[in-house]
Amino acid sequence: MRVLSLAVALAVLGSAGCSSDTGAGKGAPGKEGGDSSASGGAPESGGAPESGGATGAGGSKGSGGSQGSGGSQGTGGSKSAGGTKGGGGSIGSGGANPAGGGAGGTSTGYGQTYDGGQFHLGPVDYDETQWHNACAPSTKYAASVRQAEGTLLAGLWNGIPNVAGYCDACIAVTTAKGKSAVLRVVTYGDTTSNSIDVSPEAYAILNSGEYPRAMSFKFTECPDTGKLMYEFQTGSNEWWTSFWLRNARVPLAKVEVKSANHGSYVALQRGTDGTLTDGGGFGKGQFSIRATGVDGQQVEDTFDWPSAGIAGAMLTGTGNFK
Repeated sequence: MRVLSLAVALAVLGSAGCSSDTGAGKGAPGKEGGDSSASGGAPESGGAPESGGATGAGGSKGSGGSQGSGGSQGTGGSKSAGGTKGGGGSIGSGGANPAGGGAGGTSTGYGQTYDGGQFHLGPVDYDETQWHNACAPSTKYAASVRQAEGTLLAGLWNGIPNVAGYCDACIAVTTAKGKSAVLRVVTYGDTTSNSIDVSPEAYAILNSGEYPRAMSFKFTECPDTGKLMYEFQTGSNEWWTSFWLRNARVPLAKVEVKSANHGSYVALQRGTDGTLTDGGGFGKGQFSIRATGVDGQQVEDTFDWPSAGIAGAMLTGTGNFK
């Protein structure tokens, strides 16, 4: 996202960004019909022993976080424990994913409603045509994750507390004109309070040609598009283990691991790029990952240590939240 402020908006009339006063807004260089307040300048992190994360245009420089890649497809987990679905509840520090996203319809909401903002054509996209996605490795979103999570994408305002915890989360957006869609969060950055940047596909659903493009949103459950996906960073090993949890249907309250180094479950640390990290490593051998949703559901997957190593592995679980 570009860093936009009221002062800049008043000084540079007609410029691109969240404060554009034209119906469609000026596009970023080489783009038409969009705002240039794209999310994606947020820093990556994760404390990995690899080189620094990519820096999104207009954002701050990423700290030396390891960049995971969409490694080879791993074997599925050996067990998945469901739970009884609860309603409501406040948002935890974790993110959830709106697999595929969708227009209209109703779904369970979690936490507060974020209002007073606008939606803008970032553009937010997997190819990062303008900005790096803060929730992605430097190699961008893996093809298998893109397929699961769909093209209705959003970038959040980075003033939301624990914003990186909402990587791959779903938000239900409703415009002042009555249009709605469920979008997947893939990035965040600087924009106006409670505003979002969206993908071209999402913009086409939400836009009525109005300005300002007022809307509100709330975190919500995601459509069912398959099983949980565990995308391990390329710097991961038995002594330092880090991954993204993709395609969860429910916002996450916490994610824990039990492994060769941990006889009982211990909580993983969330990085500014959405990664979940065990700074001391899982240890080599079988491990279990337990994800808890904000509604109290739990899903547990158990994996054998990949024969090719954990670095860059993409492991698929046996289920998802209800």
